[in-house]
Amino acid sequence: MSRSMFLGALLLLALPSAMSNAQAATRVFACEPEWAALAGEIGGDALEIYSATTALQDPHRIQARPSLIAAYRRADLLICTGAELEIGWLPALQRKGNNPRLQPGKPGWLEVSSLIEMLEVPQSLDRAGGDVHPAGNPHIQTDPRHFLVAAQELAARLAQVDPAQADLYRERLEDFQRRWHAAITQWQTRAAPLRGLPVISAHRGFPYLYRWLGLERVATLEARPGIPPSAGHLQTVLEGLKSRPAHMILYAAYQNARPAQWMAEHAGIPAVKLPYTVGGMAGTDDLFGLFEVTLDQLLAAAS
Repeated sequence: MSRSMFLGALLLLALPSAMSNAQAATRVFACEPEWAALAGEIGGDALEIYSATTALQDPHRIQARPSLIAAYRRADLLICTGAELEIGWLPALQRKGNNPRLQPGKPGWLEVSSLIEMLEVPQSLDRAGGDVHPAGNPHIQTDPRHFLVAAQELAARLAQVDPAQADLYRERLEDFQRRWHAAITQWQTRAAPLRGLPVISAHRGFPYLYRWLGLERVATLEARPGIPPSAGHLQTVLEGLKSRPAHMILYAAYQNARPAQWMAEHAGIPAVKLPYTVGGMAGTDDLFGLFEVTLDQLLAAAS
């Protein structure tokens, strides 16, 4: 074989590997399903997206199992809620995954809560009071307006991590923003009958939803965040409804429904399951479905 033929053969052998590297998808590690869905809107097929949790898991209580560590170690960008929602397991991934690309202050580390005006920031900290979050209530995904802020920042971070696809991320961001603005306008029109409606929360997981829609929380089934309510506390809430009636009880798809169902039976008001995040109920396979189904549930109970 001549020298030119030999070099040509080597080039052909190397070509598939080079093409594979050139086309390799940017790997995104999303702590919660809503951020995985948002990444899909902004990156599409240019991204390989891994969601660390599902809609039927409590995001506070996840184990840093080997599959999560492996996905974390390979990722180019992390997007999580932050505000200590993942405090029970994300630090363990940082230690065991040892990924220099995913470090606070790096382009590959994005905590959406850092972009949001947080509600329910505690005046003092006492862990005896349950799952207290020093930075405020972390359940920011129940207000669709937050996804506009998150999408803008995510597109910018992806362009930094993967500059070759920057134009794609910008174009997909603009398309998402257009569709999302239109959807929010439609949802707010549909939700007008909910404004001022008094409700009970199973867990303090909906303050951003309440602020967006104008719902009024009159009681919470949990006496302390994250701790199942006692029979005595449920009775106290029930007695309180005599002076401050509620129209419905809201709980998330991942939560134990029994306290809400007990209250519904004794108070004579509906217990309403909300998807809470992408995948929580039928029809919530993407972000648009998440809020469509949420409003469907609320409006059906309000009628």
